[in-house]
Amino acid sequence: MEERYDLIVIGSGPAGEKGAAQAAYFGKKVAVVEKEPEPGGAAVHTGTLPSKTLRETALFLSGHRTRALYGVAVSLADDANLQTLMARKRAMAASESQRIRENLHRHGVELIRGTARFVGPNTVEIVGDQGPRRLEADRFLVATGSIPRRPEGIEFESDLIHDSDEILVIQSLPKSMIVLGAGVIGCEYACMFAALGISIDLVDARPNILEFIDEEIRDRLCDEMMALGIRLRRGRRWGDIAVDRVGTEEIGVSVKLDTGETLRAQHLLFAAGRSGNTARLGLDTVGVAPDARGYLEVDEQFRTSAHHVMAAGDVVGFPALASASMEQGRVAVCHAFGFGYKQEVSDVIPYGIYTIPEVSAVGLTEQACREKGIPCVVGRARFRDNARGQIQGDLGGLTKLVVCAKTRKVLGVHVIGERASELVHLGQAALITGATVDLFIDMVFNFPTLSETYKYAAYDCLGALAQSE
Repeated sequence: MEERYDLIVIGSGPAGEKGAAQAAYFGKKVAVVEKEPEPGGAAVHTGTLPSKTLRETALFLSGHRTRALYGVAVSLADDANLQTLMARKRAMAASESQRIRENLHRHGVELIRGTARFVGPNTVEIVGDQGPRRLEADRFLVATGSIPRRPEGIEFESDLIHDSDEILVIQSLPKSMIVLGAGVIGCEYACMFAALGISIDLVDARPNILEFIDEEIRDRLCDEMMALGIRLRRGRRWGDIAVDRVGTEEIGVSVKLDTGETLRAQHLLFAAGRSGNTARLGLDTVGVAPDARGYLEVDEQFRTSAHHVMAAGDVVGFPALASASMEQGRVAVCHAFGFGYKQEVSDVIPYGIYTIPEVSAVGLTEQACREKGIPCVVGRARFRDNARGQIQGDLGGLTKLVVCAKTRKVLGVHVIGERASELVHLGQAALITGATVDLFIDMVFNFPTLSETYKYAAYDCLGALAQSE
């Protein structure tokens, strides 16, 4: 006999956890099905938090943040082991998984270990350690996330070739690495490993990395990445990828570029794209068809073509941010059950890119305003002119405001520098409230703080506004 629930959530990552808790908060009977031993999904175990933990470890152990200060040189030991460096990651993952368990338990949500597959319009079969188990529900939330793309012809079974989910389990730090794909994930890992002293070639077919960010910020980031020692190879397509061997022993990886050049390194990270994690869900049983890359199409209420089946998080594609996924999960179940609560995900979503240095932004870029025909001015404040920036040695940072030349409203905020992903939220609040640049002029900021750069970027905007009149 099947067990009955109001909502079954498949996946316990950011979207799944928050969606389940939201439904349970309003009194619904909810179960979360998770195939891995611990809840949290890629955000906790293979992606978001582990990579940021490695980033902090790299910055600390390499002395990157303090290299211009105090006359002290810090270097990583020659025999440093990645698993030793990632000890903090394991502790963090355990702590976050426990927090998720406690959150679900507090809301009365049942956490079920196993792999879920639809076997009927309102039925899923769970295969786990205790054998098969069938559950029924009125509503379902698919929150299974995404997986790295693995093209045919690449020897991912080799210990020298990695995707972005498994890169953090390599046993030792290589001397050199080729990173294929200069999207967010590729750029982040390239910076982390370069900070640890690894020789990095970063290759991408596009003429520019991260084309969605502000052009000026992107140029600064490229300069910083090259200063880390990263060799940026933009506009280069790759062909054959081979594992070099002596006898049966793997000794390195080679990549042929369309320029005729062959790159060689000890290891390779393939970070060119991800796909929706939907292949084994049996979605055809409920009449739902993923697209060619495995992603699910949803409407504004996060309903799939089967309206009792919702989807949220990375499994629906863009923007594929943990922060947005949490809100999507909440909004999805509110619509599913008619709760008079969260009805939409804000369209003012900041993004954080955890390169070295960080980049974070919200709203329109300067070039987007030009393309849309929106008259705008920009104002800049450099961290090197800021007391806190000088104290912490972050001399390359920048806060940039994009402001409407007619209304004085803040249209976009772009920050590069350490703690950029924290600083951007002040700009986000300005965009959501429709504030003008005068907000930052009127505010009194703690001194010394990097937040104070908002005021001086605003003064810079006032000068530009006066010239545009």
